[in-house]
Amino acid sequence: MSKKFNDTGLCVPHKHYMVDTSGKLAQIMQLIEAGEYFTINRPRQFGKTTTLALLTKQLNQCADYLALSISFEGIGDAPFTNEQTFAPALLRLLARSSKWAMPDWVNYFEQGSREVQGFEDLADFIGQAVLKINRKLVLLIDEVDKSSNNQIFLHFLGMLRNAYLLHDEGKEETFQAVILAGVHDVKTLKAKIRPDAEQKFNSPWNVAIDFKVDLSFSAVEIESMLRDYRQEKGLEFDIPAIAEKLYYYTSGYPYLVSKLCKFIDEDIIPARQDKIWTVDDVEAAFKMMVNKAYTTTLFDSLIKNLENNEDLYELVFQVIINGKNFDFTIADPMINLAHLYGILVPSAQGHCQVHNRIFEQRIYDYMLSKFIRKKHSEVHRLGPQFYTADGLDIRLILQRFQTFMKEHASSRDLDFLEREGRLLFLAYLRPIINGLGFDFKEPNVGDERRMDIVITYREKRVVLELKIWRGDRYHQAGLQQLSDYLDLYGLSEGYLLIYNFNKNKEYKEEQIEFAGKQIFAVWV
Repeated sequence: MSKKFNDTGLCVPHKHYMVDTSGKLAQIMQLIEAGEYFTINRPRQFGKTTTLALLTKQLNQCADYLALSISFEGIGDAPFTNEQTFAPALLRLLARSSKWAMPDWVNYFEQGSREVQGFEDLADFIGQAVLKINRKLVLLIDEVDKSSNNQIFLHFLGMLRNAYLLHDEGKEETFQAVILAGVHDVKTLKAKIRPDAEQKFNSPWNVAIDFKVDLSFSAVEIESMLRDYRQEKGLEFDIPAIAEKLYYYTSGYPYLVSKLCKFIDEDIIPARQDKIWTVDDVEAAFKMMVNKAYTTTLFDSLIKNLENNEDLYELVFQVIINGKNFDFTIADPMINLAHLYGILVPSAQGHCQVHNRIFEQRIYDYMLSKFIRKKHSEVHRLGPQFYTADGLDIRLILQRFQTFMKEHASSRDLDFLEREGRLLFLAYLRPIINGLGFDFKEPNVGDERRMDIVITYREKRVVLELKIWRGDRYHQAGLQQLSDYLDLYGLSEGYLLIYNFNKNKEYKEEQIEFAGKQIFAVWV
């Protein structure tokens, strides 16, 4: 059976094209061999379950290890009633897990489930199991978020913590390592059910070390998956260039990498005779991924998290729409939450930036759509005068928007314009290109005064920069930035929309020649 790119559930090597993660597994094995306890907390669909499955298989191929991988998902609430129901339920799960690695010990765990009465008995049973089985036991618990808001589970973690400390003192046998996997870390989950300040961060999991293994895919790692595909299909194509472009759009987010490849393999390539992948195919897959009519459970979850938290929405809004350079301070609850959800990560400069270009575009479109829906009566209805034989007349669009702003300036306060002035122009622009072209926001983490928009229309690209006026010195620096950016796209012409919030501002336009580029600028 031919392999495929997987975008749902567990990735299986003999069924799916997969990135070679042996280097990551080796790093995790070092932690296990050192007897460390830790949590793999990463965003949704970040490869946690696949990593645990590969790790379990690798451990169980070692003569001195027994990996017991379980999940509390799907067992209901009854086991969490008290420790007398939880302990037997846990051993039944361990029995089920051991069936595949050491079937001779299934009855041992099942017998234990009928005898243990609580956490004290459970700790004793685990210690005896380590001695009887004569292997290093590793416990892996997936989807820990689904059970960790329960106090009984936190008591269980406390039991593991106590056994870990006694083991270090030579007083008790217990698991060699315990690995929890979920979106949240246990400290955060503790905070959700303990609102009082005194106990808020009193985690029962403070014996766990920081998990620093990078589960995202590098461009080089993505190449390994493409080589697997190329070998099976018997094709030749520029693997390094395509892997680099996949990384450019995804920043190595595992699900997004696989999904883009799946689009290329199953939707883009079959539509033509030439089956050779190109960099343009990656761009086409990106456009499919961010298509406003397409969604996935990951994108639904992304938007739901923003809708359900006004402070989180405002933080992400300021980063994406207004380009604010907030320091990435993980102690800030909102920045921490955005990081847990996979929305924000630290930039090289230590500022908040969106994890990847796909997320940024999806959130940008969502926020723009929300703005247009709320301000629908203010969106200008535009006619065919903005279209030319060569594409869009961006100069005329900017001039008309300037007129629009003059006419409505008196009805808008400064706070509104500073916060949503850029969205106002994007809402003005969207009906012109909707269905005929495509606009995407280019991430910018270096200068909070600018927002770069790239418009593709009839195979022609236009670079349009929105920026806030901060004086002539910053203006000259901005022209240099725009010139450099135009070089990236091989363009000699660009556009500037400048927001001036001074009281005595002048509505004007200017044709600027800078570094061999022609730049048309409009002030509003």
